[in-house]
Amino acid sequence: MSASIAAHPDRLLPADPGTRSIARALLALVEDLPIVSPHGHVDARVLAENTPFPDPTGLLISPDHYVTRLLHANGVALADLGVGGAPDTDPREAWRIFCRHWGLFDGTASGYWLRSEFVNVFGIDDALIGAEHADELYDRLQSLVGQPEFRPRALFERFGLEVMATTDDPLDDLAAHARLAADRTFAGRVLPTFRPDAYVKFSGAGFAEKAHRLIDTAGDGSTGYAGYLHALQNRRAHFLAHGAVSADHGTLTARTLKLDAAEAGRLFEKGLRGEATAEEAEAFEASMTYQFARMAVEDGLVMTLHPGVHRNHSPETFARHGADSGHDIPFAMEYTRALQPLLADFGTAENFHLVLFTIDETVFSREIAPLAGFYPSVYVGAPWWFIDEPDAMLRFRSAVTGTAGFSRSSGFIDDTRAFCSIPARHDASRRTEASFLARLVAEHRISEERAAEIIVDVVDAAPRRAFKL
Repeated sequence: MSASIAAHPDRLLPADPGTRSIARALLALVEDLPIVSPHGHVDARVLAENTPFPDPTGLLISPDHYVTRLLHANGVALADLGVGGAPDTDPREAWRIFCRHWGLFDGTASGYWLRSEFVNVFGIDDALIGAEHADELYDRLQSLVGQPEFRPRALFERFGLEVMATTDDPLDDLAAHARLAADRTFAGRVLPTFRPDAYVKFSGAGFAEKAHRLIDTAGDGSTGYAGYLHALQNRRAHFLAHGAVSADHGTLTARTLKLDAAEAGRLFEKGLRGEATAEEAEAFEASMTYQFARMAVEDGLVMTLHPGVHRNHSPETFARHGADSGHDIPFAMEYTRALQPLLADFGTAENFHLVLFTIDETVFSREIAPLAGFYPSVYVGAPWWFIDEPDAMLRFRSAVTGTAGFSRSSGFIDDTRAFCSIPARHDASRRTEASFLARLVAEHRISEERAAEIIVDVVDAAPRRAFKL
């Protein structure tokens, strides 16, 4: 492939000339709109400190598990790629490994994003990607990342980012967010997101220590389960004071339980002692999903739910490289019965927003779209993670639109740690939305005028609406 593919104006648009022409016109309405990114994993300190990115490997390879997991599947050791902060990694050699294996990414979403980054962010011909030009490409990128226009804040502005949410520990002091908010030279909004998973999952490393520290740091003087709930509510208030609009929950399943305080307290104490069974741990997490919804009704934080992933599937990899190292694997999910206790109490509550994400495509049309098509609180989360790619995004639109229309979706979320992939991912989403809407116009199912209104709403208004921006 040549660089002209990554820069081609018709990339991802329909092959049929008539439909493609409609898609071009729709894309033109949104292609240059600001990026609103309400869910992601870029560290706020990257922007607060605004230091140059270290090297091409640290920028484009090591933090991107979409890239490293496929290399690992083809025999590359993760330590050789700098995953998990591997101390002895040679970044240049890691780059050479990546270039030798570049062909693996043909047809993948990560390959599409990387091409777009090379061409549209760094101005590099993607024909240079490969073993023969590895050192030349590395040196070119290294010279660029040291320049002022490639520092994080300059890129933030060039990418057209208006809002970017991070994902943060409940006990984070949010100093980086405060620093950015107070800096009049920085015009963007970088919002923290409350992510309490480590304080809910009994099986997580150091759960008891984390829970005790939470109560001691943020509680109201009460102990046990009551002190735990108060501490979580207090930390949510801290996040709200620093601009947060949402809380994110990476639960095992979508199950919710309405337990009385005595039963929930009994499970909590067993979790602290390390005596809870797997069933009791899952029950406590399900009860906390219900409690977090109750808190969201009270304080207004949007609740996003990301269930259905077996985290750290490879024990050996987790032991060597830690979490988020590319081996979280999806499994089948169920939402209708699982969420009924929560939605029975809060589904029509004023000011409650619940955004449901999934990696199980079978539930989009069967469960999530019907739920969002009835409950005012429920929004359909955008295709996420393994289905954050053009073909899956088209399947998503086909699956949910017939039942829930366009108004009940969250808008696109990039869910990324790889900062430079943000514009590529949003561009792919916008092109996919234009393609889907163009087909509806070509089939005389909606007018071109109405499609023009919808695409602006889906790209720009939807994330603002769902995430209360």
